[in-house]
Amino acid sequence: MTDTARYAPGINEEIVLEHVTAGEYETILSELKRPPNLVELGIFSVMWSEHCSYKSSRIHLRKFPTTGERVVYGPGENAGVVDIGDNQVAVFKMESHNHPSFIEPYQGSATGVGGILRDVFTMGARPVALMNALRFGDPSHPKTRQLVSGVAAGIGGYGNCVGVPTVGGETNFDKGYNGNILVNAMAVGLADKDRIFTAAAREVGYPVLYVGAKTGRDGIHGATMASAEFGEGSEEKRPTVQVGDPFTEKKLIEACLELMAEDAISSIQDMGAAGLTSSSVEMASRGGLGIQLDLDHVPQRETGMTAYEMMLSESQERMLMILKPGREHVAERIFRKWDLDVATIGKTTDTGRLVLTHKGELVCDLPLDPIGEKAPKYDRPAFPAEARASIDVKRLKSPGHLGEALLTLMSTPDMASKRWIWSQYDRHVMADTVASSEDPADAAIVRVHGTNKALAITTDCTPRYCAADPFEGGKQAVAETWRNLTAVGADPIAITDCLNFGNPERPDIMGQFVGCVEGMAAACAALDFPVVSGNVSLYNETDGKAIPPTPAVGGVGLIPDLSRRASYGGLKEGHVLLCIGASEGQLGASLYLRHVEGEDDGAPPHVDLEAEKRNGDFVRKEIRDGRARIVHDLSDGGLACAAAEMALAAGVGVKLAYDGKLPLFAWAFGEDQARYLIAAEAETAEAILKDAKAAGVPVSVVGLAGGRQITFNGEHGLDLVRLKQAHENWLPDLMANIGDERAA
Repeated sequence: MTDTARYAPGINEEIVLEHVTAGEYETILSELKRPPNLVELGIFSVMWSEHCSYKSSRIHLRKFPTTGERVVYGPGENAGVVDIGDNQVAVFKMESHNHPSFIEPYQGSATGVGGILRDVFTMGARPVALMNALRFGDPSHPKTRQLVSGVAAGIGGYGNCVGVPTVGGETNFDKGYNGNILVNAMAVGLADKDRIFTAAAREVGYPVLYVGAKTGRDGIHGATMASAEFGEGSEEKRPTVQVGDPFTEKKLIEACLELMAEDAISSIQDMGAAGLTSSSVEMASRGGLGIQLDLDHVPQRETGMTAYEMMLSESQERMLMILKPGREHVAERIFRKWDLDVATIGKTTDTGRLVLTHKGELVCDLPLDPIGEKAPKYDRPAFPAEARASIDVKRLKSPGHLGEALLTLMSTPDMASKRWIWSQYDRHVMADTVASSEDPADAAIVRVHGTNKALAITTDCTPRYCAADPFEGGKQAVAETWRNLTAVGADPIAITDCLNFGNPERPDIMGQFVGCVEGMAAACAALDFPVVSGNVSLYNETDGKAIPPTPAVGGVGLIPDLSRRASYGGLKEGHVLLCIGASEGQLGASLYLRHVEGEDDGAPPHVDLEAEKRNGDFVRKEIRDGRARIVHDLSDGGLACAAAEMALAAGVGVKLAYDGKLPLFAWAFGEDQARYLIAAEAETAEAILKDAKAAGVPVSVVGLAGGRQITFNGEHGLDLVRLKQAHENWLPDLMANIGDERAA
């Protein structure tokens, strides 16, 4: 084929390969029977990007269970929807904004918050909570402090201004993220079950409206950037990072919800990754229709914008709506009242094509199927990770002083307080956040306004487990999410996820991905905990070095009665400590092994899903029956670190006691799964012991609350004041003078 036949005017092989692969271009030629012009090539490039098409992951995502008794909408919509009773639903999703946050941490994280909020309110839900899962590099890395500062400020700056509480999350530090941090944002909203809005365009001839902020040149090829690894020159990609305006977002939320109440909207979609392209293509293709747009009517904040720039711009705070005919004036009245742009830019058609005009010329005429549903799907080679041997604790020497070992763990980047970060977030705006720093809990709790029920929300993942054994690590991410919801007394309902991995073209990375997905799927099935939404973020690597496999999981549960919930604050003198679940002293891939022994080795703890279900159901029943009010799940750092967190929350010491066969340090710091720590008065503890034994649930007395130290079998004392200082001061010490540095 001659170049004239292969390329449209102004396009050559170099330009093509900046947009798609050589093989993908051959597919485009085959589908179109002609070469695409630049606008069409740009549309293919963003819609076929990993970020939008899931071309390397889609065949594996089908392994997830996605239906359940409470599931109203699962994957495929803007966000998952679950029934919480009383004609109410919870709407939630998690997404990544990793690459933009590494390049420009403030705007990258801020627009990540804005984007996930739009996924929720576009379905008719009022956002009520934000969460995040953050991963940064080694604290000593020269970029880490600036990235932490910028990301925390961006999340707080956007969430606080838009008026949605950031109620929790997790923050980890690991050298594996030195060249590629992770910023995963989750939003949860509430809606009436009979007032849910979807994106699929269903009727021909309906008007297409653009609403919100004007379109600029920011974010062009943002979806493509999110689908490529970093390397030399990545800093030059700053222009692809969008710029957010939370005050415009707040107005957009209120205007959209107001218009939704007017029964004027047929379908609605936010302009997220790939902007106007993805929103128009997805709306039309989901409904089996076509769409025609006149780009002359798109509100623009910059002069001379081309069709290519308008279609690929990822300017923030924009929505695309398909209205019922004759209702345009209602939208115009509402959006102008809120001082937002509104314009009719096209209509739905029955052609099955995307047709664009600009300045009176036809600039795009593409069939929708090849852009969307027929996007490439790759079954990439996947090599399973080599199995690690279990750690034989007998080969490890007992530390000279268990209190000092505990102090070491509680002041590491993994376990130290992240107050410096979360204190920048408004956690109580809207006045329905229940848990507090004075009464901490394993999951955030947000009251369903005007009722006595609440949503419990958590985010979890242990990347070091996933690196050691992707299948077990995937299981554990889901199981810990389920356990954290259970520990506050919630019925776990469903999860969303954000699957962060390196380059899928590498078989070892694809092996990590497949292993984690299959482990997650097994846990979701066993725990009746379906996946209802999510995001895949690949190519998280720099100069060929991938991040640790990080399948972050966000879970939502329901607390039917707020008077029957649990936290891990409130410990008092004389409380008996009970461990629910079996302790085997598993130290493989543990924090103890990493920070005390200086090893990153061994198989992670096995996740017995049957034990998780049995033990968790028991704990939840004890909470509902009013016996268990102080509950903490056991995870990082094992029993000793969980007890220390309980002690610090209340300012009351703990006397840990053990006389079994395990080495004392393995019992104290082993990270066996399916376990909970319960504190209760002696009489109540006795009743819990009887209930557990009757239910066949492993239980043991592990300590007594009292004094101002943490001790192990009466020895190895660690003063709480010293522990608190080390635990609280690590991050403030790291971030000291960061404001002066930024100003300089």
